[in-house]
Amino acid sequence: MANGKAVTAAVIIIGNEVLSGRTVDANLPFLATALNELGVRVREARIIPDDEAVIAATVNACRHAFDYVLTTGGIGPTHDDITAASIARAFEVPIECNAQALQALKQHYQPGELNEARRKMAGIPAGATLIDNPVSKAPGFQIGNVFVLPGVPAIMRAMFDGIRDRLSGGAPVLSHAIAAYATEGAIASGLAQIQARHPDVDIGSYPFVRAGRFGVSLVARTPDRGVLARVAEEIKALLRSLGETPIEDEEI
Repeated sequence: MANGKAVTAAVIIIGNEVLSGRTVDANLPFLATALNELGVRVREARIIPDDEAVIAATVNACRHAFDYVLTTGGIGPTHDDITAASIARAFEVPIECNAQALQALKQHYQPGELNEARRKMAGIPAGATLIDNPVSKAPGFQIGNVFVLPGVPAIMRAMFDGIRDRLSGGAPVLSHAIAAYATEGAIASGLAQIQARHPDVDIGSYPFVRAGRFGVSLVARTPDRGVLARVAEEIKALLRSLGETPIEDEEI
């Protein structure tokens, strides 16, 4: 936490191909993990279509609700790559041909290869700051608290490395997982009491089936290592009181 306040983020995944099921998103797991390491908690994730009005409205809603917003997808050269124009609409600024972005593209492509479609990738909302692309050179950008990244996972990850120092977070959230071959119904009451005693700790219950046996994994999350240890012990004590054997989740 920064000054006692959690630093939060929303991730907006843009693309009809994700909504159709043709593409499986791999960016959210990476971003959630990487942001947590920086002390930024992802509080919301949305998957939205390639629709200018929807993108603009979603970005506006999220940028006012969270400290940071990260978008992925829609900044390539094709007709459905409309993220830059949509975010310009959200901020009510024009799209401009960014000289620095255009120069990077000129250096990347061979003479004659930089057609109008590729030049489109130099169109950046006025006032935005570029995010370097060390892989394919077409940049992303930051405007306000919104960071615009590509959808291709390898390129997105390389570009995220370049913005880590722009993100100011608090303490990373730590987690402790404890499993048991028990049912959620059996532990629900006792687990609710633990949660009530520790309202600042996120406690999740996740059922599973392993080797034909039903069980549940209980995960506690908080930035406070001492509190996390106490909650973990209370969860273990609850399981033992019910005749169950607590198992560190990575062991099963």
